Amino acid sequence: SQGGSKRRLVNRDDRGPMAEYDDRVASGRLRDDEHQRGIIQSLQHLHDELRHYTAPPVVHPTLESLKPEPKSIFGRLFKQGKKEKPLAEIPDNLPRGLYLYGDVGSGKTMLMDMFYETLPSSVTSKTRIHFHNFMQDVHKRLHKMKMEHGNDVDGVPFIAADIAEKGNVLCFDEFQCTDVADAMILRRLLESLMSHGVVLVTTSNRHPDELYKNGIQRESFIPCINLLKNRLHVINLDSPTDYRKIPRPPSGVYHSPLDSHASSHAEKWFRFLGDPQQDKPRSETQRVWGREIHVPKVSGKAAMFTFDELIGRPTSAADYIELMRSYDAFIVTNVPGMTHQQRDLARRFITFIDAVYESRAKLVLTTAVPLTQLFLSKDELRDTIKKEKDDRKGQKEEIEGEGLDDTMRMMMDDLGMNMSMLKNSNMFSGDEERFAFARALSRLAEMGSQEWVERGMGLEHKGGKQEKDSWDKVRSRQMEDSM
Repeated sequence: SQGGSKRRLVNRDDRGPMAEYDDRVASGRLRDDEHQRGIIQSLQHLHDELRHYTAPPVVHPTLESLKPEPKSIFGRLFKQGKKEKPLAEIPDNLPRGLYLYGDVGSGKTMLMDMFYETLPSSVTSKTRIHFHNFMQDVHKRLHKMKMEHGNDVDGVPFIAADIAEKGNVLCFDEFQCTDVADAMILRRLLESLMSHGVVLVTTSNRHPDELYKNGIQRESFIPCINLLKNRLHVINLDSPTDYRKIPRPPSGVYHSPLDSHASSHAEKWFRFLGDPQQDKPRSETQRVWGREIHVPKVSGKAAMFTFDELIGRPTSAADYIELMRSYDAFIVTNVPGMTHQQRDLARRFITFIDAVYESRAKLVLTTAVPLTQLFLSKDELRDTIKKEKDDRKGQKEEIEGEGLDDTMRMMMDDLGMNMSMLKNSNMFSGDEERFAFARALSRLAEMGSQEWVERGMGLEHKGGKQEKDSWDKVRSRQMEDSM
């Protein structure tokens, strides 16, 4: 890429970012910082995954396949718009990349340098480029293709294949979107690169949700935001304002897939929400109506379970309500995707999510699949969409009593679904179950917000003791109401 750098690697001993960080701390070049160390750990996880990853050979699309199909007489009569050709699938074994965002002075360049220079030798080629220069180059290439092959040619997949050949790992500095021309092609370009097995790592000064904030036709850019959030680990580099000894983990509360990042994600949140320095982690047994509930790991008011330990055995709403009285934060690991066959597990999990939400407790999850695929597999969703999309053309429904917020809309967008499709899906038996499923996704979206996570922890800018005391009062009242 013009303005980029591409090199073969010489990191023969596969020395990773963590070893480099430790060296710099030991030599006094960097101050040891727990927040930053957590971020380096994420770089190290991706480094480790790349050691065992081989990108597939790049298959170039033919120019013929990128031209629109000749229009039928019927098509000409009704002026059918040209349809984008579907892109190739993203390989299942593609490691999730990284999206590191933070203000000036948060160490973006230093972190990218450290990651890029210590890439393992299994990565046969790498490219690093300023994002603005990269997009300028892409537009030049698209223009050239249109001049040579006509305006109707779809140049994005062709150019993506060229870029993929130049680097298995593509690192962008200063990712941003300020231009409608970029916004219109970005999702297809990034998705196309990923379909060739390219791992993306990028720095930015803003969270994906803040990209192209007031841009023209922003709604058509939302799928690109979803792609970034679903396919890259989004990590905040800014040290949080924190009145506690343990800094808040740099990434959000939900983590997918169950990769090498998953267990450290759960541990970081357990340390943050519990109190392991003062209250050593241990197991506990709670008694409900003469039955015992084993809680494998507890510290402070935080409890940690695997999905099997919590949901895999017969439990009831009463059990969950009892747990809410004892703990105010739950970390649940190894949550599987629940297809039609696991409907009992899905129902139980939804009952648990409702109990957490209604008690205003906090929830951290590590899941095998993105939240939108928790209760229906990708294939089941596709079948549902196929069967039902035509029936619902032109309908704009919402779930009764449940507004469709932006977070939820974005969660559903990448699956090409809306809430009315879910509500009316024949994958669920009866209105109640449809409603419970859609509501659980909506509640998970709300419980993933920064406001929800930090409420009552004295972390808000106006926070501190008074805010925490009022939160404790609210929570104890809710507990009394549920007794």
